[in-house]
Amino acid sequence: MFRALRGRNYRRWAFADLISVTGSWMQLIGLNWVVLESTGSATSVGLSVLLGTLPSVLLGPWAGSLADRLPVRRIILTCQALHAVLAASLALVVWQGVPITAVFALTFAAGLVSVFDGPALGRYGAQVVSREDLGNAVALGSVLSSTGRILGMSSAAVLAAAFGSPMLFVINALSFVAVILAVVAIRRDELHPLEASPAGRVGVAAGLRYVTASGRLLLLFALGFTLSSLGRNYQVTMAAMSPDATTYGLLSTVFAIGTVLGGLAAAARRALTVRLLLAVACGTSLLQVTSGLVPGMLGFAVVLLPIAAGAVVIDTTMSTRIQLDTEDGMRGRLLAVNSAVGAAAGAVGAPLLGMLCERIGAPETLVLAGAVTLLVTVFAASVLAAPAHRRTALAHRVLRRPHQPPAPAGHPHGAVRPGNRPRRRTRVRV
Repeated sequence: MFRALRGRNYRRWAFADLISVTGSWMQLIGLNWVVLESTGSATSVGLSVLLGTLPSVLLGPWAGSLADRLPVRRIILTCQALHAVLAASLALVVWQGVPITAVFALTFAAGLVSVFDGPALGRYGAQVVSREDLGNAVALGSVLSSTGRILGMSSAAVLAAAFGSPMLFVINALSFVAVILAVVAIRRDELHPLEASPAGRVGVAAGLRYVTASGRLLLLFALGFTLSSLGRNYQVTMAAMSPDATTYGLLSTVFAIGTVLGGLAAAARRALTVRLLLAVACGTSLLQVTSGLVPGMLGFAVVLLPIAAGAVVIDTTMSTRIQLDTEDGMRGRLLAVNSAVGAAAGAVGAPLLGMLCERIGAPETLVLAGAVTLLVTVFAASVLAAPAHRRTALAHRVLRRPHQPPAPAGHPHGAVRPGNRPRRRTRVRV
Protein backbone atom coordinates (compact mmCIF):
# COMPACT_ATOMS: atom_id res chain seq x y z
CA MET A 1 0.00 0.00 0.00
CA PHE A 2 2.87 2.42 0.75
CA ARG A 3 5.46 1.24 -1.76
CA ALA A 4 6.01 4.74 -3.24
CA LEU A 5 7.36 5.87 0.15
CA ARG A 6 10.41 3.68 -0.34
CA GLY A 7 11.90 6.44 -2.48
CA ARG A 8 13.80 9.14 -0.64
CA ASN A 9 12.77 11.87 -3.05
CA TYR A 10 9.11 10.95 -2.76
CA ARG A 11 9.27 11.03 1.04
CA ARG A 12 10.52 14.61 0.92
CA TRP A 13 7.94 15.54 -1.68
CA ALA A 14 5.12 13.90 0.29
CA PHE A 15 6.05 15.62 3.57
CA ALA A 16 6.11 19.02 1.90
CA ASP A 17 2.80 18.26 0.22
CA LEU A 18 1.21 17.44 3.58
CA ILE A 19 2.33 20.76 5.06
CA SER A 20 1.23 22.74 2.03
CA VAL A 21 -2.19 21.10 1.81
CA THR A 22 -2.80 21.67 5.52
CA GLY A 23 -2.11 25.36 5.10
CA SER A 24 -4.24 25.59 1.96
CA TRP A 25 -7.29 24.06 3.65
CA MET A 26 -6.87 26.34 6.65
CA GLN A 27 -6.98 29.27 4.27
CA LEU A 28 -9.95 27.87 2.32
CA ILE A 29 -12.03 27.42 5.47
CA GLY A 30 -11.07 30.90 6.62
CA LEU A 31 -11.81 32.42 3.23
CA ASN A 32 -15.22 30.77 2.86
CA TRP A 33 -16.26 31.85 6.33
CA VAL A 34 -14.98 35.42 5.88
CA VAL A 35 -17.01 35.72 2.67
CA LEU A 36 -20.10 34.11 4.20
CA GLU A 37 -19.87 36.26 7.35
CA SER A 38 -19.33 39.46 5.36
CA THR A 39 -22.09 38.91 2.81
CA GLY A 40 -24.47 36.39 4.41
CA SER A 41 -24.90 34.74 1.02
CA ALA A 42 -24.07 31.21 -0.15
CA THR A 43 -24.02 32.61 -3.69
CA SER A 44 -21.12 34.87 -2.69
CA VAL A 45 -19.21 31.80 -1.50
CA GLY A 46 -19.84 30.29 -4.92
CA LEU A 47 -18.63 33.52 -6.53
CA SER A 48 -15.41 33.28 -4.52
CA VAL A 49 -14.90 29.75 -5.82
CA LEU A 50 -15.62 30.98 -9.35
CA LEU A 51 -12.97 33.71 -9.16
CA GLY A 52 -10.37 31.26 -7.87
CA THR A 53 -11.03 28.71 -10.62
CA LEU A 54 -11.76 30.98 -13.60
CA PRO A 55 -8.06 31.37 -14.61
CA SER A 56 -7.73 27.61 -14.95
CA VAL A 57 -10.69 27.56 -17.31
CA LEU A 58 -9.27 30.33 -19.46
CA LEU A 59 -5.53 29.57 -19.38
CA GLY A 60 -5.22 25.88 -18.48
CA PRO A 61 -4.05 24.56 -21.88
CA TRP A 62 -1.38 27.27 -22.20
CA ALA A 63 -0.09 26.50 -18.70
CA GLY A 64 0.12 22.81 -19.58
CA SER A 65 2.01 23.62 -22.76
CA LEU A 66 4.57 25.58 -20.72
CA ALA A 67 4.96 22.66 -18.32
CA ASP A 68 5.73 20.37 -21.27
CA ARG A 69 8.33 22.77 -22.68
CA LEU A 70 10.01 24.64 -19.80
CA PRO A 71 11.92 23.33 -16.75
CA VAL A 72 9.13 22.56 -14.29
CA ARG A 73 11.42 23.01 -11.30
CA ARG A 74 11.81 26.70 -12.09
CA ILE A 75 8.06 27.13 -12.60
CA ILE A 76 7.30 25.52 -9.24
CA LEU A 77 9.76 27.65 -7.28
CA THR A 78 8.44 30.86 -8.84
CA CYS A 79 4.78 30.00 -8.31
CA GLN A 80 5.24 28.86 -4.72
CA ALA A 81 6.95 32.14 -3.86
CA LEU A 82 4.08 34.08 -5.44
CA HIS A 83 1.53 32.01 -3.51
CA ALA A 84 3.28 32.89 -0.25
CA VAL A 85 3.15 36.60 -1.06
CA LEU A 86 -0.54 36.47 -2.00
CA ALA A 87 -1.50 34.55 1.16
CA ALA A 88 0.32 37.09 3.30
CA SER A 89 -1.44 39.91 1.44
CA LEU A 90 -4.80 38.26 2.08
CA ALA A 91 -4.03 38.12 5.80
CA LEU A 92 -3.28 41.84 5.78
CA VAL A 93 -6.44 42.68 3.84
CA VAL A 94 -8.71 40.72 6.19
CA TRP A 95 -6.96 42.07 9.29
CA GLN A 96 -7.41 45.67 8.09
CA GLY A 97 -11.09 45.07 7.29
CA VAL A 98 -10.71 46.09 3.64
CA PRO A 99 -13.92 45.67 1.53
CA ILE A 100 -14.72 42.19 0.25
CA THR A 101 -13.81 43.18 -3.32
CA ALA A 102 -10.13 43.13 -2.32
CA VAL A 103 -10.55 39.58 -1.02
CA PHE A 104 -12.12 38.59 -4.33
CA ALA A 105 -9.24 40.21 -6.24
CA LEU A 106 -6.59 38.30 -4.27
CA THR A 107 -8.57 35.07 -4.71
CA PHE A 108 -8.51 35.61 -8.47
CA ALA A 109 -4.75 36.35 -8.37
CA ALA A 110 -4.07 33.14 -6.44
CA GLY A 111 -6.08 31.21 -9.01
CA LEU A 112 -4.00 32.81 -11.75
CA VAL A 113 -0.81 31.53 -10.14
CA SER A 114 -2.33 28.10 -9.53
CA VAL A 115 -3.12 27.60 -13.20
CA PHE A 116 0.61 27.59 -14.01
CA ASP A 117 1.58 25.81 -10.80
CA GLY A 118 -0.72 22.80 -11.19
CA PRO A 119 0.60 21.17 -14.40
CA ALA A 120 4.19 21.77 -13.32
CA LEU A 121 3.58 20.12 -9.94
CA GLY A 122 1.88 17.16 -11.62
CA ARG A 123 4.64 16.64 -14.15
CA TYR A 124 7.38 17.05 -11.54
CA GLY A 125 5.61 14.71 -9.11
CA ALA A 126 5.50 12.05 -11.82
CA GLN A 127 9.29 12.25 -12.07
CA VAL A 128 9.80 11.73 -8.34
CA VAL A 129 8.58 8.10 -8.58
CA SER A 130 8.92 5.36 -11.16
CA ARG A 131 6.15 4.64 -13.64
CA GLU A 132 5.32 1.41 -11.78
CA ASP A 133 4.74 3.34 -8.55
CA LEU A 134 2.92 6.29 -10.09
CA GLY A 135 -0.58 4.97 -9.40
CA ASN A 136 0.35 4.26 -5.79
CA ALA A 137 1.93 7.70 -5.46
CA VAL A 138 -1.23 9.39 -6.78
CA ALA A 139 -3.33 7.42 -4.29
CA LEU A 140 -0.98 8.24 -1.41
CA GLY A 141 -1.09 11.85 -2.53
CA SER A 142 -4.85 11.69 -2.04
CA VAL A 143 -4.32 10.29 1.47
CA LEU A 144 -1.87 13.08 2.29
CA SER A 145 -4.22 15.69 0.84
CA SER A 146 -7.08 14.28 2.90
CA THR A 147 -4.93 14.17 6.03
CA GLY A 148 -3.91 17.76 5.42
CA ARG A 149 -7.57 18.60 4.91
CA ILE A 150 -8.43 17.11 8.31
CA LEU A 151 -5.56 18.89 10.03
CA GLY A 152 -6.35 22.16 8.29
CA MET A 153 -10.09 22.09 8.85
CA SER A 154 -9.97 20.86 12.43
CA SER A 155 -7.36 23.39 13.48
CA ALA A 156 -8.81 26.28 11.46
CA ALA A 157 -11.78 26.82 13.77
CA VAL A 158 -9.58 26.71 16.89
CA LEU A 159 -6.94 29.07 15.51
CA ALA A 160 -9.49 31.46 14.05
CA ALA A 161 -11.30 31.65 17.39
CA ALA A 162 -8.05 32.24 19.28
CA PHE A 163 -6.18 34.55 16.89
CA GLY A 164 -8.65 35.58 14.18
CA SER A 165 -9.03 34.56 10.54
CA PRO A 166 -5.90 36.43 9.33
CA MET A 167 -3.73 33.93 11.24
CA LEU A 168 -4.99 31.15 8.93
CA PHE A 169 -3.69 33.04 5.91
CA VAL A 170 -0.32 33.72 7.57
CA ILE A 171 0.16 30.01 8.30
CA ASN A 172 -0.72 29.17 4.70
CA ALA A 173 1.89 31.65 3.48
CA LEU A 174 4.54 29.89 5.58
CA SER A 175 3.45 26.46 4.30
CA PHE A 176 4.59 27.27 0.76
CA VAL A 177 8.14 27.56 2.07
CA ALA A 178 8.04 23.81 2.80
CA VAL A 179 7.48 23.03 -0.88
CA ILE A 180 10.31 25.35 -1.92
CA LEU A 181 12.70 23.62 0.50
CA ALA A 182 11.61 20.17 -0.66
CA VAL A 183 12.16 20.98 -4.33
CA VAL A 184 15.63 22.32 -3.53
CA ALA A 185 16.47 19.21 -1.45
CA ILE A 186 15.27 16.61 -3.98
CA ARG A 187 18.16 14.76 -5.65
CA ARG A 188 17.99 15.38 -9.38
CA ASP A 189 20.10 12.33 -10.27
CA GLU A 190 17.40 10.09 -8.74
CA LEU A 191 14.52 11.55 -10.75
CA HIS A 192 12.72 9.59 -13.49
CA PRO A 193 12.69 12.00 -16.48
CA LEU A 194 9.69 12.08 -18.79
CA GLU A 195 10.07 12.13 -22.55
CA ALA A 196 9.62 15.53 -24.15
CA SER A 197 7.22 16.19 -27.00
CA PRO A 198 8.63 16.05 -30.54
CA ALA A 199 9.14 19.42 -32.18
CA GLY A 200 6.01 19.03 -34.28
CA ARG A 201 3.75 18.26 -31.30
CA VAL A 202 4.39 21.17 -28.97
CA GLY A 203 1.93 23.92 -28.21
CA VAL A 204 -1.68 24.20 -27.17
CA ALA A 205 -3.16 23.26 -30.55
CA ALA A 206 -1.31 19.94 -30.63
CA GLY A 207 -2.53 19.10 -27.14
CA LEU A 208 -6.14 19.92 -27.99
CA ARG A 209 -5.92 17.83 -31.17
CA TYR A 210 -4.65 14.94 -29.09
CA VAL A 211 -7.66 15.21 -26.78
CA THR A 212 -10.30 15.69 -29.45
CA ALA A 213 -8.95 12.74 -31.44
CA SER A 214 -9.85 10.41 -28.58
CA GLY A 215 -13.53 9.78 -27.94
CA ARG A 216 -12.58 8.02 -24.72
CA LEU A 217 -10.74 11.04 -23.33
CA LEU A 218 -13.55 13.41 -24.29
CA LEU A 219 -16.11 11.24 -22.57
CA LEU A 220 -14.02 10.91 -19.40
CA PHE A 221 -13.50 14.66 -19.25
CA ALA A 222 -17.23 15.27 -19.76
CA LEU A 223 -18.03 12.79 -17.00
CA GLY A 224 -15.47 14.40 -14.72
CA PHE A 225 -17.00 17.82 -15.37
CA THR A 226 -20.47 16.63 -14.39
CA LEU A 227 -19.31 14.79 -11.28
CA SER A 228 -17.20 17.73 -10.12
CA SER A 229 -19.75 20.46 -10.79
CA LEU A 230 -22.84 18.78 -9.35
CA GLY A 231 -21.51 15.85 -7.33
CA ARG A 232 -18.61 17.17 -5.28
CA ASN A 233 -19.12 20.91 -4.69
CA TYR A 234 -19.77 20.23 -1.03
CA GLN A 235 -17.99 23.35 0.17
CA VAL A 236 -21.12 25.19 -1.04
CA THR A 237 -23.83 22.71 -0.04
CA MET A 238 -22.27 22.02 3.37
CA ALA A 239 -22.24 25.75 4.06
CA ALA A 240 -25.89 25.98 3.01
CA MET A 241 -26.85 23.01 5.20
CA SER A 242 -25.00 24.38 8.25
CA PRO A 243 -26.89 26.58 10.74
CA ASP A 244 -23.64 27.93 12.22
CA ALA A 245 -19.85 27.87 11.89
CA THR A 246 -19.44 25.03 14.38
CA THR A 247 -21.67 22.70 12.38
CA TYR A 248 -19.90 23.69 9.17
CA GLY A 249 -16.56 22.85 10.76
CA LEU A 250 -17.81 19.47 12.00
CA LEU A 251 -19.26 18.54 8.61
CA SER A 252 -16.00 19.60 6.96
CA THR A 253 -14.08 17.33 9.33
CA VAL A 254 -16.39 14.39 8.56
CA PHE A 255 -15.87 14.99 4.86
CA ALA A 256 -12.10 15.10 5.37
CA ILE A 257 -12.11 11.80 7.28
CA GLY A 258 -14.01 10.24 4.42
CA THR A 259 -11.41 11.44 1.94
CA VAL A 260 -8.66 9.75 3.98
CA LEU A 261 -10.58 6.47 3.88
CA GLY A 262 -11.08 6.87 0.15
CA GLY A 263 -7.39 7.53 -0.42
CA LEU A 264 -6.39 4.45 1.57
CA ALA A 265 -8.89 2.35 -0.40
CA ALA A 266 -7.42 3.61 -3.68
CA ALA A 267 -3.84 3.00 -2.51
CA ALA A 268 -4.70 -0.57 -1.52
CA ARG A 269 -5.88 -1.46 -5.03
CA ARG A 270 -3.38 -2.90 -7.47
CA ALA A 271 -5.08 -1.24 -10.44
CA LEU A 272 -7.35 1.79 -10.76
CA THR A 273 -9.58 1.18 -13.77
CA VAL A 274 -12.30 3.03 -15.62
CA ARG A 275 -14.75 0.33 -14.55
CA LEU A 276 -13.99 1.18 -10.91
CA LEU A 277 -14.51 4.87 -11.64
CA LEU A 278 -17.95 4.25 -13.14
CA ALA A 279 -19.06 1.96 -10.32
CA VAL A 280 -18.01 4.40 -7.60
CA ALA A 281 -19.57 7.33 -9.49
CA CYS A 282 -22.92 5.52 -9.54
CA GLY A 283 -22.64 4.73 -5.84
CA THR A 284 -21.76 8.28 -4.79
CA SER A 285 -24.58 9.70 -6.93
CA LEU A 286 -27.10 7.48 -5.17
CA LEU A 287 -25.65 8.49 -1.81
CA GLN A 288 -25.92 12.15 -2.74
CA VAL A 289 -29.64 11.70 -3.42
CA THR A 290 -29.90 9.96 -0.04
CA SER A 291 -28.05 12.83 1.70
CA GLY A 292 -30.81 15.19 0.71
CA LEU A 293 -33.53 12.89 2.02
CA VAL A 294 -32.18 11.78 5.42
CA PRO A 295 -33.47 13.80 8.40
CA GLY A 296 -31.20 15.81 10.68
CA MET A 297 -27.55 16.82 10.63
CA LEU A 298 -26.42 13.49 12.08
CA GLY A 299 -27.98 11.55 9.20
CA PHE A 300 -26.46 13.95 6.70
CA ALA A 301 -23.01 13.55 8.28
CA VAL A 302 -23.26 9.73 8.19
CA VAL A 303 -24.05 9.70 4.47
CA LEU A 304 -21.41 12.37 3.81
CA LEU A 305 -18.59 10.06 4.94
CA PRO A 306 -18.84 7.47 2.10
CA ILE A 307 -19.57 10.25 -0.41
CA ALA A 308 -16.23 11.84 0.45
CA ALA A 309 -14.44 8.48 0.18
CA GLY A 310 -15.98 7.86 -3.23
CA ALA A 311 -15.01 11.32 -4.44
CA VAL A 312 -11.34 10.63 -3.72
CA VAL A 313 -11.45 7.24 -5.45
CA ILE A 314 -12.97 8.91 -8.51
CA ASP A 315 -10.42 11.73 -8.60
CA THR A 316 -7.48 9.38 -8.02
CA THR A 317 -8.60 6.96 -10.72
CA MET A 318 -9.19 9.76 -13.20
CA SER A 319 -5.75 11.30 -12.57
CA THR A 320 -3.99 7.92 -12.75
CA ARG A 321 -5.60 6.91 -16.03
CA ILE A 322 -4.89 10.30 -17.61
CA GLN A 323 -1.21 10.04 -16.71
CA LEU A 324 -0.63 6.39 -17.54
CA ASP A 325 -2.75 6.18 -20.69
CA THR A 326 -1.24 9.20 -22.47
CA GLU A 327 2.13 10.04 -23.98
CA ASP A 328 4.81 11.46 -21.69
CA GLY A 329 5.21 14.54 -23.87
CA MET A 330 1.51 15.32 -23.54
CA ARG A 331 1.27 14.81 -19.80
CA GLY A 332 1.51 18.45 -18.78
CA ARG A 333 -1.17 19.48 -21.26
CA LEU A 334 -3.47 16.60 -20.32
CA LEU A 335 -3.08 17.44 -16.62
CA ALA A 336 -3.83 21.06 -17.48
CA VAL A 337 -6.96 20.06 -19.39
CA ASN A 338 -8.06 17.92 -16.45
CA SER A 339 -7.44 20.83 -14.11
CA ALA A 340 -9.31 23.18 -16.45
CA VAL A 341 -12.25 20.78 -16.53
CA GLY A 342 -12.29 20.71 -12.73
CA ALA A 343 -11.98 24.49 -12.59
CA ALA A 344 -14.80 24.93 -15.11
CA ALA A 345 -16.89 22.54 -13.04
CA GLY A 346 -16.29 24.65 -9.96
CA ALA A 347 -16.91 27.87 -11.88
CA VAL A 348 -20.26 26.59 -13.14
CA GLY A 349 -21.31 24.28 -10.33
CA ALA A 350 -20.51 26.42 -7.27
CA PRO A 351 -22.65 29.45 -8.22
CA LEU A 352 -25.37 27.18 -9.63
CA LEU A 353 -25.58 25.09 -6.47
CA GLY A 354 -25.50 28.21 -4.31
CA MET A 355 -28.38 29.72 -6.28
CA LEU A 356 -30.39 26.48 -6.14
CA CYS A 357 -29.81 26.16 -2.39
CA GLU A 358 -31.23 29.64 -1.87
CA ARG A 359 -34.22 29.12 -4.17
CA ILE A 360 -35.37 25.52 -3.64
CA GLY A 361 -33.42 24.54 -0.51
CA ALA A 362 -30.18 22.67 0.15
CA PRO A 363 -31.72 19.15 0.58
CA GLU A 364 -33.71 19.49 -2.65
CA THR A 365 -30.55 20.66 -4.45
CA LEU A 366 -28.65 17.57 -3.30
CA VAL A 367 -31.39 15.26 -4.59
CA LEU A 368 -31.62 17.00 -7.96
CA ALA A 369 -27.84 17.14 -8.51
CA GLY A 370 -27.38 13.50 -7.47
CA ALA A 371 -30.04 12.35 -9.91
CA VAL A 372 -28.35 14.23 -12.77
CA THR A 373 -24.90 12.78 -12.03
CA LEU A 374 -26.37 9.27 -11.86
CA LEU A 375 -28.00 9.62 -15.27
CA VAL A 376 -24.80 11.00 -16.83
CA THR A 377 -22.69 8.20 -15.32
CA VAL A 378 -25.03 5.52 -16.68
CA PHE A 379 -24.87 7.15 -20.12
CA ALA A 380 -21.05 7.28 -19.99
CA ALA A 381 -20.89 3.61 -19.02
CA SER A 382 -23.07 2.64 -21.98
CA VAL A 383 -20.91 4.63 -24.40
CA LEU A 384 -17.64 3.28 -23.00
CA ALA A 385 -19.01 -0.23 -23.45
CA ALA A 386 -19.33 0.42 -27.19
CA PRO A 387 -16.51 -0.41 -29.65
CA ALA A 388 -13.71 2.15 -29.96
CA HIS A 389 -14.64 3.24 -33.50
CA ARG A 390 -18.20 4.06 -32.38
CA ARG A 391 -16.95 6.13 -29.46
CA THR A 392 -14.65 8.11 -31.76
CA ALA A 393 -17.44 8.59 -34.31
CA LEU A 394 -19.72 9.90 -31.56
CA ALA A 395 -17.03 12.33 -30.38
CA HIS A 396 -16.54 13.67 -33.90
CA ARG A 397 -20.31 13.94 -34.36
CA VAL A 398 -20.57 16.00 -31.18
CA LEU A 399 -17.74 18.21 -32.40
CA ARG A 400 -19.40 18.40 -35.85
CA ARG A 401 -16.32 17.07 -37.59
CA PRO A 402 -16.53 14.51 -40.40
CA HIS A 403 -15.27 11.13 -39.35
CA GLN A 404 -14.13 8.30 -41.60
CA PRO A 405 -13.23 5.02 -39.90
CA PRO A 406 -9.69 3.95 -40.88
CA ALA A 407 -9.34 1.07 -43.30
CA PRO A 408 -8.25 -2.19 -41.65
CA ALA A 409 -4.65 -3.14 -42.33
CA GLY A 410 -4.36 -5.04 -45.60
CA HIS A 411 -7.97 -4.45 -46.64
CA PRO A 412 -8.03 -3.77 -50.41
CA HIS A 413 -11.34 -1.92 -50.56
CA GLY A 414 -11.00 0.78 -47.96
CA ALA A 415 -12.95 1.09 -44.75
CA VAL A 416 -15.57 -1.42 -43.70
CA ARG A 417 -18.81 0.13 -42.59
CA PRO A 418 -19.48 -0.40 -38.91
CA GLY A 419 -22.85 -1.90 -39.74
CA ASN A 420 -21.23 -4.69 -41.77
CA ARG A 421 -18.89 -5.80 -39.04
CA PRO A 422 -19.62 -9.02 -37.20
CA ARG A 423 -21.35 -8.37 -33.90
CA ARG A 424 -19.59 -9.26 -30.73
CA ARG A 425 -19.91 -8.70 -27.05
CA THR A 426 -18.06 -5.66 -25.74
CA ARG A 427 -16.78 -4.63 -22.38
CA VAL A 428 -15.68 -1.41 -20.74
CA ARG A 429 -12.05 -0.77 -21.55
CA VAL A 430 -9.78 -0.63 -18.54
